Amino acid sequence: MDKMMVTSQQNNILERMTINTDLARNILTGFIRDQISKAGMKKAVLGLSGGIDSALSAYLSAEALGAENVLAVRMPYETSSENSLIHADDVIKDLGLASITVPITPMAQPLIERFDDMTNVRAGNIMARTRMIILYDQSVSWGGLVMGTSNKTEFMLGYSTIYGDSGVALQPIADLFKCQVRQLSRAMGVPSAIVDKPPSADLWEGQTDEQELGFSYDAADTVLYLLIDERYTVEEAAEASGYDVAFISKVWERVKANHYKRTMPNIAKVSRRTIGHDFLYLRDYTGRQGKLS
Repeated sequence: MDKMMVTSQQNNILERMTINTDLARNILTGFIRDQISKAGMKKAVLGLSGGIDSALSAYLSAEALGAENVLAVRMPYETSSENSLIHADDVIKDLGLASITVPITPMAQPLIERFDDMTNVRAGNIMARTRMIILYDQSVSWGGLVMGTSNKTEFMLGYSTIYGDSGVALQPIADLFKCQVRQLSRAMGVPSAIVDKPPSADLWEGQTDEQELGFSYDAADTVLYLLIDERYTVEEAAEASGYDVAFISKVWERVKANHYKRTMPNIAKVSRRTIGHDFLYLRDYTGRQGKLS
């Protein structure tokens, strides 16, 4: 199959993923208000990196709760890009958010330097978990829930740090693929400098998400949409998209291997009703209050 045909197929699938931004905006702001109020709170705390995902989460949170009820926390490391701080500041000023800046180098560096065999991945995980410690501390101080900023593509691929950026109270954009995050961000007025720059976790100098993953977000979105939303088999997805079976199988293996990151710690079932198995919803807390078993 020639390159033009493959590109045409992939663009067609990306076009099918186009969302109604007005509807998505209403659903997500309503979700944020509902989840915050059910916890008996009115405020939210989020880490603002200067990237598109945290920027969109900030815009949704400000619209849902009021800018005065959202605390944006910038947490730079010594190798963080200066542009990241600038872009985060652009969001803060545009929305009128309360904000603080907490450099994480003095906290993370002693542990990073403790081990001679430290790698970028391990250091990145340390940084991500350090940031979550700060956010949960500010959650208590500010009186708000910690807002997640991960998208569906990252979540399905396991491109997150467990108990780092995935350790949050709610995830407003985790059902939006990266291309849909871009679409909604443009509709909500996220600055184009943020929307259009290469996605990066900004964990070390020159790091980009797509370089680390080994493939583009558009490629991942296309394949994941077919495999997950459309329930295609690997072979069907290859025929529909033009990507080869080996690449699609690689993506699918990542999805399966990282399932544990998308759930609470699995609990072995030994009783009649078990957390995470058949005791799942708020409605389970109401009704008859009988014996324990």
